[in-house]
Amino acid sequence: MANSNKSSKSSETPVAPAVASPDAKSKAPAIDIGISDEDRKAVAQHLSVFLADAYTLYLKTHNFHWNVTGPMFNALHVMFEGQYTEQWNALDEIAERIRALGYNAPGSYAEFMELSSIKEEPGLEKSPDWREMVRQLVVGNEAVCRSARKALEVADDADDDPTEDMLIQRLQTHEKNAWMLRSLLQ
Repeated sequence: MANSNKSSKSSETPVAPAVASPDAKSKAPAIDIGISDEDRKAVAQHLSVFLADAYTLYLKTHNFHWNVTGPMFNALHVMFEGQYTEQWNALDEIAERIRALGYNAPGSYAEFMELSSIKEEPGLEKSPDWREMVRQLVVGNEAVCRSARKALEVADDADDDPTEDMLIQRLQTHEKNAWMLRSLLQ
């Protein structure tokens, strides 16, 4: 996967604050997992953006599960539930990978709003129709794919195989979700 254009692509990613742990006063040994401190920080920052996108998509999917109406209600209610349940379970794995790299995972709505590329669309307080819900979830899944790819480039540069593996699995899931949702609109 190595190529010389990686750093220019990755530099577009918002920078998450990197809070290393353990702190300087800790009695725990320094982290030595075969990835440099600089690379661990870069991977953790990109994973933080990915986590923010994934969490924002999870919340939107759950919202639409609760509020979908119309002739597609049953099918979409069930589909959205399957997607948000899978997404919820994945969030923990992403956050725990950030922690394994020695950094704190973002965990507040303020942090997620700052880091996420998925912005709340106007009018959600009155629940869009099912077609608009599906369209927004296609766009959201594709945004998660883009942030996963940026994080994957940085993880590849760092030879961080566990992060690469996790991100590849997430890409497969979100690409499939986007395809299935898009098919409903064709």
